[in-house]
Amino acid sequence: MAHFLHAEQLSKSFGDRELFHDLNFVINQGDRTALIAPNGAGKTTLMKILAGQEDFSGSLTVLSGTTVGYLPQDPVFTPGHTVFQEVFASSGQTMQILASYEEALASGDKEALAKAMDRMDHAQAWDYELRVRQILTRLGVPDGNLPVTVLSGGQRKRVALARLLVEEPDFLLLDEPTNHLDLDMTEWLADYLRRSRSTFLMVTHDRYFLDSICTHILELDQNELFSYQGNYAYFLEKREERLSAQNQSVSRARNLYRKELDWMRRMPQARATKAQYRIDAFYKIREQARGQRSAKTVDIRVGTARLGSKMIVLDKVSFAYGERIMLKDFSYQFARFEKVGIVGLNGTGKSTFLNILTGGIQPQGLVEVGETLRVGYYRQEGISFTPGQRVIDMAREIAEMVTMGDGSACPVSQFLTHFLFPPEVQYAYVDRLSGGERRRLYLATVLMRNPNFLILDEPTNDLDILTLQVLEDYLLQFQGCLVVVSHDRYFLDKLVDHLFVFEGGGSIRDFPGNYSDYREYLEWNEANSREAADAISAVAEVPSRTTAARSPRPGKRTYREQKELEQLEADVALLEAEKATLESLLSSGTTDAEALVAASHRIGSVLQELDEKTDRWLELSDK
Repeated sequence: MAHFLHAEQLSKSFGDRELFHDLNFVINQGDRTALIAPNGAGKTTLMKILAGQEDFSGSLTVLSGTTVGYLPQDPVFTPGHTVFQEVFASSGQTMQILASYEEALASGDKEALAKAMDRMDHAQAWDYELRVRQILTRLGVPDGNLPVTVLSGGQRKRVALARLLVEEPDFLLLDEPTNHLDLDMTEWLADYLRRSRSTFLMVTHDRYFLDSICTHILELDQNELFSYQGNYAYFLEKREERLSAQNQSVSRARNLYRKELDWMRRMPQARATKAQYRIDAFYKIREQARGQRSAKTVDIRVGTARLGSKMIVLDKVSFAYGERIMLKDFSYQFARFEKVGIVGLNGTGKSTFLNILTGGIQPQGLVEVGETLRVGYYRQEGISFTPGQRVIDMAREIAEMVTMGDGSACPVSQFLTHFLFPPEVQYAYVDRLSGGERRRLYLATVLMRNPNFLILDEPTNDLDILTLQVLEDYLLQFQGCLVVVSHDRYFLDKLVDHLFVFEGGGSIRDFPGNYSDYREYLEWNEANSREAADAISAVAEVPSRTTAARSPRPGKRTYREQKELEQLEADVALLEAEKATLESLLSSGTTDAEALVAASHRIGSVLQELDEKTDRWLELSDK
């Protein structure tokens, strides 16, 4: 099996801070690898090194001829470019032909469009154009004429992801690819990567991705790299075994160290006569004895403000941006200790709803807030800070002392230590922290206010997995009301009692269950709808009771399938004829621009429908 990437003795330091030292690993063709490490351990730096964007010491070899694509955590675009120019920025020949076609299509220049279509025909690029359109649609990429400078963080990430996927590189480097994607997009991306032939290395906290598509896991732990062949569940099991075995080895070394220490202390004046090999061995044993390993995790023991009987009451609440309805006649009374998950496509009103709850937006209708309510709002945008601000300064702006879960008062410096910000890091500048460290600091500043109504908008973005697990355990015991928006299905499944499903047009469905329950309901509902339609169709097609009563033999086409096969043959013939007509129209050079645009859009739909009907025809023909 070909080595796509071979790294030997990779090391990286920033001044006195060593991120990692002498890392050795191999990525083989076909491997779907995830890199797991705590925030601040150097994951993003390692990805930049592999992408050729960061210097390092050591050796890095990429298989000759391999194309490498990199999705950074924070995408960088060319100033002045539009979305269209960024998506089609690849230097590949087919991509350039497609870019010329799209540009001519948008301009309405008939002569340029005719030439572009000739090049598309010659390059046989129509199928590729269809795949590109599907990727752009499924990722919700914004209007191609928008300048990239006006895009939000989520839109920038989706544009960068679309650019990478349409390039179809052999080897993908993906740094937090699911950030800012909704659940439907996340599941589509997982399915896309599962079906693609690409080899990839991914940094992600998304355990659904880790479990469903990754075949290998690399763990960066205290400057050492450990490799596991399996998914996330396998990794957890084997990691625990590794730590247990390592700690047992340390325990044995400590017992031996006590004996050797006693030997070293006896008769100091005779030490020169001691065996030198035993003295050397003593120092090695001492190092082993100091090697006790345990995962450094956040310690969340913050208290909750007293909770009254009244939380937030919404009565016939509505809100719209012009004619775009975000919320329509919604009534709900939040109860003590309930945990609500919020899901829905981007743009259906989730953020608007959160801003209504927190008073940032004044809607029509009634919003009543309890007297004892203390809201903690963790925003998707992350922490706001001014250049030159230090970690400790941000925390002290909120409080000098923090009330803990047992009622005790904790100095803010000690509280930050619980969140893995030791004293030397507390005086670091916030803008020097990694993305994950900023998220952890933001979480600390929200929780230190002791909220009893906690709103978390995409809290899993950029937090490492160990921190997520600790946060989940804290939220399970949280003595308040929790409202969480997340694309992390593991996070939702573990925490929420029910869901608010934003369906668009101001409609919100209250679903009793977690996200997996909701997915099962949708699949069950879809299957029942299909069965009902099939039953109606079968009844309409059965010519007599005798035929209806007779069960088909296994492997044989049913009467309904035979009729479907005949219809498919007719449909395929019609589609082939329409395809030929459209191709002739597009290449004629005499058609006006409006008709050309319509024909170019229609031919994509025809090709997709033709593929689907042909696949089904082949399936039935084999019976």
